[in-house]
Amino acid sequence: MQSAHLPEYRAALDNLDGFGLLYPCFCSRAEIAAAQSAPHGAAPKYPGTCRRLPAGERQNRMAEKPYALRLDVEKAARQAGPLKYFEEGQGWVEAKICAFGDGVLARKDTPTSYHLCVVHDDALQGVTHVTRGDDLAGVTPVHVLLQRLLGLPTPVYAHHKLLLDSAGKRLAKRDKAATLRAMREAGENPAAILARLREDAATHIAQG
Repeated sequence: MQSAHLPEYRAALDNLDGFGLLYPCFCSRAEIAAAQSAPHGAAPKYPGTCRRLPAGERQNRMAEKPYALRLDVEKAARQAGPLKYFEEGQGWVEAKICAFGDGVLARKDTPTSYHLCVVHDDALQGVTHVTRGDDLAGVTPVHVLLQRLLGLPTPVYAHHKLLLDSAGKRLAKRDKAATLRAMREAGENPAAILARLREDAATHIAQG
């Protein structure tokens, strides 16, 4: 359980803060969206508004307002130096860090983020290969950056096409998409499920 590792996440944040790589951000999502446009459906890249706040103003605001702790990606990238990771099917890939922007690693009321949890927990569990959907391919460079900064090993990555329904929508638990367990409990034949998955995979490959 991630709640059992909150002190370790806090220690990781303290390490990054000790390097001078974190800063509090007080911007709302609406303010960020208004400050910089993004392609339709994409989250706007954070423009670095709070990175430029004086230290005294930061402290005053932190005492009164909710905030997020952001990673100063450009500064972190300079400290980490050139980074590469191995992607199955592609070989060694340069981690293009600055395209990610200053991502959130924690909030005042939430002591950690997915990015920090996943790099810590992968290392804790001895994960050597990570296979996940290609919707997470874009954040892999920042995971590799955090691994370097925190002295953690970098696993081999493989990003696959997402499974989609007949309307082209991603299968997701929050949308009550059928799970393999639910299909089995409904009496579906495992061989038929596997055949459909192979057919879908072949279709995605053919479509590029």
